[in-house]
Amino acid sequence: MRTYLDHLAVERGLAENTLLSYRRDLKRYRSHLRERGIEDLDSVTEQVVSDFLVRLREGDADHPPLGSTSAARAVVAARGFHKFAVMDGLAESDPAAAVKPPAPAKRLPKALPLSDVEALLDAAGAPGTALAHRDRALLEVLYGTGARISEAIGLDIDDLDLVEGVVRLRGKGGKERIVPVGSYAREAVTTYVEGARTSLVGDGRGGPALFLNSRGGRLSRQSAWTVLVKTAERAGITRDVSPHTLRHSFATHLLDGGADVRVVQELLGHASVTTTQVYTLVTVDNLREVFATAHPRARG
Repeated sequence: MRTYLDHLAVERGLAENTLLSYRRDLKRYRSHLRERGIEDLDSVTEQVVSDFLVRLREGDADHPPLGSTSAARAVVAARGFHKFAVMDGLAESDPAAAVKPPAPAKRLPKALPLSDVEALLDAAGAPGTALAHRDRALLEVLYGTGARISEAIGLDIDDLDLVEGVVRLRGKGGKERIVPVGSYAREAVTTYVEGARTSLVGDGRGGPALFLNSRGGRLSRQSAWTVLVKTAERAGITRDVSPHTLRHSFATHLLDGGADVRVVQELLGHASVTTTQVYTLVTVDNLREVFATAHPRARG
């Protein structure tokens, strides 16, 4: 299995966090095989792999039951390992090829009402310090562009064209997209860049990064997350809020406003419109609620 992990790291170039997950999944799969006295890969059967999936979902004395997404990842790791073993001449057959990972449950994104978003953004600007101006600009960009948190903290000053009102975001797989920036976000970023950011640069360690921490370095993902959580607390928002919540809200509010799903797909940087269509389920629920309360013959 170590050879397979090396292959994933070197040949496939998987991210470190993904490799850690695969290593953990394969370690559990190896224990599953050893408990059945299996040391030879050619002794593994389709049933053995299927039993591994059942065990993942049901849990055992050492592991809690896994949800469909986590179980699917572990099965994909096992399938990839067996496929690699055949290709590398370590096994003659692939017993995992017919074992399908469980389909992930379709969960509706949780979007904030517009009133909560406005309260959040207003709270970010208080009390008017350099960090407050940064926080307001950061959250305005997250909500105003639908950027992922990694895309926002990865922004450099040159990625924004405030005259044209656009920003270049670098998404998954290094793919870039150009997204419009609304007037509120442009105003917040301009205020931050022209004043607050200069005071944060300090000894000049800020480099090209747009969003800086208090020491003049690039703002980290964890710090950006903390900014959002603390701002939500000040705004009196009791529900759980994450950077992805603002991305969900961006998409949902666009669709509620009449935007075409394919336009939202481009703005979010989704490779497939199928990924974006989950947001349409939210708007359908909104329409159903309005219909049920407003139409005279909807109740009965």
